[in-house]
Amino acid sequence: MNYEDILYSEDDGIATITINRPERYNAFRGQTCLELIDAFNRAGWNKAIGVIVLTGAGDKAFCTGGDQGAHEGQYDGRGIIGLPVEELQSLIRAVPKPVIARVNGFAIGGGHVLHVVCDLSIASDKAIFGQVGPKVGSVDPGFGTAYLARVIGEKRAREIWYMCRKYSARQALEWGLVNAVVPHEELDAEVQKWCDEILEKSPTALSIAKRSFNADSENIAGIGGLGMQALSLYYDTEESKEGAAAFREKRKPDFRKFYK
Repeated sequence: MNYEDILYSEDDGIATITINRPERYNAFRGQTCLELIDAFNRAGWNKAIGVIVLTGAGDKAFCTGGDQGAHEGQYDGRGIIGLPVEELQSLIRAVPKPVIARVNGFAIGGGHVLHVVCDLSIASDKAIFGQVGPKVGSVDPGFGTAYLARVIGEKRAREIWYMCRKYSARQALEWGLVNAVVPHEELDAEVQKWCDEILEKSPTALSIAKRSFNADSENIAGIGGLGMQALSLYYDTEESKEGAAAFREKRKPDFRKFYK
C-alpha cells in the first residue's frame, strides 16, 4: 500500500508508525485507518521487528480521533460506521509484540482510545488526554469504555466519558493511564530506552504474555461489535448529526431538542 496519511519506518528492530495529518491534529479518516491496519500487519508479523511505536506527526497531537470533516452521519471508509476503527483496535492487541504509544500531544476521542489499547504509553509532559464523544454525538462502545474501566477503574472511566474533560499528563500518570511522563524534549530518548529494554527480552515469551493479558479482556471485542452496530444506527439520527454539525460550525450543540 502507498501511504498518504501515515509514515512507516523500521530501524534496528523497531517499527515506527506515525499518523501524518498534523494539519488535522492527526485525526483519522477511513483512509488513515486502512493504512494503519496495513502498517500494523506489516510490522506485526515481521520477525525482524520486536516492538512497534505508534505516534503522531508534529508536536501538537498524538491523535484526536475521527476527523469530523469526514463525518456526516457515517464516515468515509469501510466498516460498520464507515470507519474500521474496531478492526484497528483489535489488530493493535492481536500483533504478537508490544506496541508503545508515544503520546506527544493531544490524545483525544478515538485517539485516546488508540493509546489505551496499546500495551504501553509514554507521554510528553505536554500531552493532554480526554474524551469528547458525548460532546460531538459519538461514543466508543467497546475498548474505549469497557477496557478503559479495566485500566483505570469504573469511576474514573465514567468521569472521562460523562464529563468530557481534559486531563494533564501528570494526572494521567497518577491514574495509571500512562506508564511514564517525561519532559517533551526527552520523549524520543525515553521511548528508545523502553524499546531497547524490550528488544533484550525473549520475543516468544513476550508474545505469550501479551496473549495471556488479552485473553482476560477479549470478550470486550464482542461487546464492541454489538456497540458499533448501535452506533451506526445512532449516527443516522438528528441528535448525533447535531454534534458533528455544531463542531464544524464552532457552536455549542443542542442535543436535547432532538431527544424525544
